[in-house]
Amino acid sequence: MSDTNTPAIACRGARKVFGGAVAVAGADLTVRAGEVHALVGENGAGKSTLLGMVSGRLAADDGTVEVFGHRLHGGNPRESREHGLVAVYQELTMVPGLSAEANVFLGQVRTRRGLLDARAMRRRYLELCADLEIDVPPGALARDLSVSQQQMLEIMRGVESNGRVLVLDEPTAALAEHERDTLYRILRTLTARGTTIVFVSHNLDEVLDLSDTITVLRDGHVVRSAPRAEWTKPTLIEHMVGRTVDKLAERGTHPFGTEVLAARGVSLPGVLHDIDITVRAGEIVGLWGLVGSGRTTFLRSLAGAEPASSGELRLAGEEVPWPRSVRQSVGRGVVMVPESRKQALVLGMDATSNYWLGRGGRRLFLDRAGEREETGSTADFFAFKRSRLGEPVRNLSGGNQQKVLLAKWAGHRPDVFLIDEPTRGIDIGAKAEVLTSLVRLAAEGAAVVVTSSELEEVLAIAHRLLVFAHGSVVRELPSDHPEFNVDAVVRHGFSTGETHEPVH
Repeated sequence: MSDTNTPAIACRGARKVFGGAVAVAGADLTVRAGEVHALVGENGAGKSTLLGMVSGRLAADDGTVEVFGHRLHGGNPRESREHGLVAVYQELTMVPGLSAEANVFLGQVRTRRGLLDARAMRRRYLELCADLEIDVPPGALARDLSVSQQQMLEIMRGVESNGRVLVLDEPTAALAEHERDTLYRILRTLTARGTTIVFVSHNLDEVLDLSDTITVLRDGHVVRSAPRAEWTKPTLIEHMVGRTVDKLAERGTHPFGTEVLAARGVSLPGVLHDIDITVRAGEIVGLWGLVGSGRTTFLRSLAGAEPASSGELRLAGEEVPWPRSVRQSVGRGVVMVPESRKQALVLGMDATSNYWLGRGGRRLFLDRAGEREETGSTADFFAFKRSRLGEPVRNLSGGNQQKVLLAKWAGHRPDVFLIDEPTRGIDIGAKAEVLTSLVRLAAEGAAVVVTSSELEEVLAIAHRLLVFAHGSVVRELPSDHPEFNVDAVVRHGFSTGETHEPVH
């Protein structure tokens, strides 16, 4: 048994280089046993690489990494696991065709007299579910479960393997609000029992709420590690980006043009109920609501991605048939930038190829130089470095992937942008750049409709806000209205779904 004063994790001068690029430069990190320790920093700061060395997935090129006093040799996650460290990555390791129960006991089955002890595993699975207050049927196939449920199973697997340290990489990036609350509850249950938690997150409110200690990385260096009481959100941001960031973005003050999009009576049986919206050139209209309120489904309906939806649509003053496909909407100058970057981009292709994908037209000869120039010009608009246009998208940070996705759809030169969760899972610096680019799109005459779980960000850039609840718009607020604030909007979001008159 390790001495109680032995740190759960101790890194001394840990260094990692990839192809000449220094990912982590001599990091010192101490994680006390039983604490919740957060690692924060911009994309590319070295957080995930440091986490990889701690978990044994990566070997340090220099320096040492210890788990409960045992020095890791690196490159062997099993070694870390044997000493009580369990890692849960963004890319979950569930086997889709296996049941929930089988995934929890994967690699650690229970046997009796050389045979699988199915009864003991079922009993233990139900005990874990009851203990952590998780409701996932043991026979449910992993492929049919939500990301949140799969994540719960990963944690259950770690508990079953007697994990003393749980390492989580962006645990809430793909979770809805109510799913995040479930994860927080489970993590608090585990820490109350002495489990050490180390996690990476871009959600600074979450970091400040959960952590005992916070370590900030920038450009591969640990710039400061201190108790939670010594941090505020502004000081975290300042250490992360190397400067103060007073506001992520500011709403544009440019004049609006004429009406670009008007939809009336938008409905989808059982989901959306008679919703109206108008957007003018240069205007940003925000959509916000709780999970299940219908805001994303409404956006998809406008984009032609919900063929069963119905309504009346007017584009640039002209009545047009309700869209039945995304291709049809794109042809009319209405594009949707979806939430999932990994599904919307071809990760193995570079940024330039992704930009032109599906837009080659019928040209007999490809103009590579012209393609690169146009791609570069659009990339500049979204603060994406031209020098990285040739890199595979999978090697880019979440923030840079989002910029590529925005540039890809901006390349269609649309009149209307429908944008879903533009800042999910990206760092604070990239958030500011992405939100500023949306304001610039509007300033150049585009009509922008944006929905996000991050209400403060929507309020920062929107000229009007539609509040959704139970498939209806319950409140419409202009930016100069007294209720255009977080508390009032959230209160409306919890309403019964009774539609109110717009506020003018």
